[in-house]
Amino acid sequence: MNWILTILGSSIGKKILMAVTGLGMIGFLGGHLLGNMMAFAGADAFNGYAAKLHAMQPYLSVFNIGLATLALVHIAVGITLFLENLNARPAKYQVFKDPGGRTLGSNTMPYTGALILIFVILHLLKFTFSDKSVTPIYQQMTATFSNPLWVIFYAAAMVVVALHISHGFWSLFQTFGLNHPRYMPLIMKLGLVVTLVFGIGFGIVPIYLMLAA
Repeated sequence: MNWILTILGSSIGKKILMAVTGLGMIGFLGGHLLGNMMAFAGADAFNGYAAKLHAMQPYLSVFNIGLATLALVHIAVGITLFLENLNARPAKYQVFKDPGGRTLGSNTMPYTGALILIFVILHLLKFTFSDKSVTPIYQQMTATFSNPLWVIFYAAAMVVVALHISHGFWSLFQTFGLNHPRYMPLIMKLGLVVTLVFGIGFGIVPIYLMLAA
């Protein structure tokens, strides 16, 4: 037991935790995106899908607790690594030189992560915890996204999510030691595809609902 705590307390252990929890949340996003695509099938199909999910209680509650645990661990470890990096280099360089391999996604990971957390909280309050007994979720969504400001907000949030994933996806392969020069270019391309699928897939739904309204 002590050796497990020692590993998890080390820098590589924290990175492994980040990779595992990040992979779990990418898997959730994939399923969530498939569910969101039901919006293109219309109100009855989407509300029916939402009703089926609600009928899966208490299994859904167990899943949500597990997902929330993954997210909290990811956030806590991410903050810890960020603070450790700051403490390791408290003074900023007078001249910044890119050492190579750095991208906009990697340079902004802590900040995009914080923005995503704010977005998730607002999203949960707006849709997940809303009262659906009077107004079904599809109608709530169409009412919300009839306002262009909400559409812009969600589209911008999806750009942030895509930017975060753009680095997180391939870096988890690196953490697991799967960064061989032979297939790392393929992983980078796959990461770009995943980034575009999530960014465009989630971002297009609010735009579609606004136009449909």
